[in-house]
Amino acid sequence: MNVQTIGQGRSMDRRLVPALVAMLALAVLFNFVDRGAIGIAAPLMSQALGLSATRFGLAVSAFFWTYGLTQPFIGALADRWPAGRVLAISVALWAASTLLTSLTSGLAMLVTLRLLLGLGEAALFPCTSKLITAHVPMARRGLANAVVAVGLALGPALGTLAGGMILARHGWRMVFFAFGAATLAWVLPWLMLQARLPAPMVAAADRPSRLGALLARRTLWAMGMAHALANYGFFFVSIWLPLYLVKSRGLSIPTMTLFASATYAAQALASLGWGQLADVLVRRGGRPATVKRWLCVVAELGSVAGVAAIALAQGQAQLLAALIGTGLFLGCLPTMVYALGQIHAGARDAAGWIGVQNAIGSLSGIIGPVVTGMIVDATGSFSWAFAFAGLVSAAGAVVFATALP
Repeated sequence: MNVQTIGQGRSMDRRLVPALVAMLALAVLFNFVDRGAIGIAAPLMSQALGLSATRFGLAVSAFFWTYGLTQPFIGALADRWPAGRVLAISVALWAASTLLTSLTSGLAMLVTLRLLLGLGEAALFPCTSKLITAHVPMARRGLANAVVAVGLALGPALGTLAGGMILARHGWRMVFFAFGAATLAWVLPWLMLQARLPAPMVAAADRPSRLGALLARRTLWAMGMAHALANYGFFFVSIWLPLYLVKSRGLSIPTMTLFASATYAAQALASLGWGQLADVLVRRGGRPATVKRWLCVVAELGSVAGVAAIALAQGQAQLLAALIGTGLFLGCLPTMVYALGQIHAGARDAAGWIGVQNAIGSLSGIIGPVVTGMIVDATGSFSWAFAFAGLVSAAGAVVFATALP
């Protein structure tokens, strides 16, 4: 049988590797479709529920309270329990939370369901990193992470395209119902694939580090800080772009859907390109961590230019070009940030490390939406919010350049 060795006492049919990566990418796609549904529904949802920009930002932020705080513990769990099973349970939970958001009647219920959504989605990236490091050969992990990052970018793209059409024809509640039902449909084929994955056989020396030992590693905190700064621009665009295009730029919902989808599609295509570029540079002799770190510096500086171009664009043609350009640079960051974490963690601690790293990175999701909402309410426009997002991305470039080993 066509078999590859995964680790001590483990083997897997190589034909399962593409299926595994594809299913993980699809889970990431649904992850960002579901978490981004609130941004797509915002133009009608905020009005129907009487949400100011600050209250809307609070509801968005609530997702990251549980998403960030529980990831270190879920990551440690996925290092010890079968990560595939943990992932199946988490997807079912967040799909149900998305579906039930269609019944929301006020801010309190919305915040509660966002907390449950964050709890469900918290397992995704720790489990994904664990499964990639356990079952994908090192020589193919750059492409595997790029494919997963395509799912990350296509989630907002397809979610905005489909959600915008649903929003225009059926209202905001149907957006959440349709997205939640689609995610639930992923669980059964995943369980069938997960049953075919080899069970890990870990020697005592390869048992994952305790959470306290991980937290004592300076590199993990540096990666978490870099991750948080990289996340800010990504979250800013994915959460606020539909509302900004409709309220500040005066675009219709169909036009907003087209512009936002083009932005996220550019990000998805760029993810593959950045991932392949990184692999080429490594094959030519570059050190993997060094290559990925400096690509992040380039992407952060490009994001600064892109955010400034969006804010200053005159007319729809300039605005669309600025949005696509920003998406091209944002597509680099998720691919490289998670790949860097996997390099520093190693297969033994992949889930626990990414859990902590992503938890620190989630600070941008906790703080950013509230800060943006307060800036918009205080100034009456998005101008200063764009300026602040650019400043954070510039700080991210400095951290990637100087703070990582």
